[in-house]
Formats: sequence, structure tokens, C-alpha cells
Amino acid sequence: MDERVATCQDLLNMINGDKNFLDKVITGDKSWCFAYDPETNCQSSEWVGEHSPRLKKLHFQKSRVKTMLIVFFDSQGIVLKEFIQESCTVNAEYYKGVLDHLISCIQWVHPALYRTRDFSTLHDNVLAHSAAIIRQFLTQKQVTTLNHPPYSPDLSTPDYFLFPKVKLQLKGARFGTVEGIQKAKPDFRRRLF
Repeated sequence: MDERVATCQDLLNMINGDKNFLDKVITGDKSWCFAYDPETNCQSSEWVGEHSPRLKKLHFQKSRVKTMLIVFFDSQGIVLKEFIQESCTVNAEYYKGVLDHLISCIQWVHPALYRTRDFSTLHDNVLAHSAAIIRQFLTQKQVTTLNHPPYSPDLSTPDYFLFPKVKLQLKGARFGTVEGIQKAKPDFRRRLF
């Protein structure tokens, strides 16, 4: 708990020291996309009269066919999005490749920040993200990584902001294969706000 408080205090100090600090943070996470993900209650709601009988709805479950999506974004929008290849495991070696691709995307999307290395990455404390090979790779590429408070889902911006918007577009749709999910391409606009 003390470490979580200390990490959050460090982040607040960085924000107070540089008013543009949050514009230079690139955060990312991964999430599953299913071949069928049932609609939310709001999506499937229907207007009925006051004395109309209640409609019976079937309850569906998420399909077993799924693919993982990795997204990195900043205050301006999406920087990198990619689906994980089928039968791949996100271990440190795979994540290193993702980060290498991310750095290439940053060079294209934010050339000034890339040249000065005046940006920071933020990802959770999953073992693949905090492995020695990842820390060495980011040090070699001169990329600053912010500490994520341990056991803190509070600061997982993608889970509360990005993924619900992206997945809302896929809910209720049916895809036969992983390739179908990936080709559906939810609306990934560079600008999110």
C-alpha cells in the first residue's frame, strides 16, 4: 500500500512540474475480442407500452473464438493497434516486438517527441511488461517508463476509457473466425476526444 501511495505521489509531482506531462504519456494494454459478444442491456432494450407484456430475451454467452487486441494511445488518440497472431503467447520476447513496433509508430505520429525522447510509456505490471529483457530494451531505446502502482487497476485507462468504446461496436455482431474479427476493424480513429 505504501508503494502504491509513493508511486501515485511521484506521478502527481511529475504532473505538477510539467503542465504538458500527460500529453507526453503513451499508455497501452491488451483485451480480448470475441467472435460473439452479447449486446449490452442498453443496446438490446426496446420501447414497449406501459401495459405491454414483458418481452422474453434469450441470454447468450461470449463465444470461445477470440483474439487479443493490443492498443497504445496518448492524449491525441491511437498510436498503435494490433491483433496478436493466433497461437502466440504474450511473453516478454513477444512484447519486446510490440514495443519495437510502438517506437516506430511514435516516430511517425510524434516525430518531435521521438527525436527528443520527451515521452513516457505506461503499462501495467504484468510479468511480460516488467521483465529484465523489456527494461533493457527500453533503456537501450532511451524510452522512459513510468511506474504503475502495484495491484492498482485504478489507473488502467484503457480498461475504463478505450476498450469499452471499441468493443461496443463489436457487441452483438457475429464473426465465424478470428480473421473475421480482425477484418471487422472497429472504428480506430486517431482522434479519440
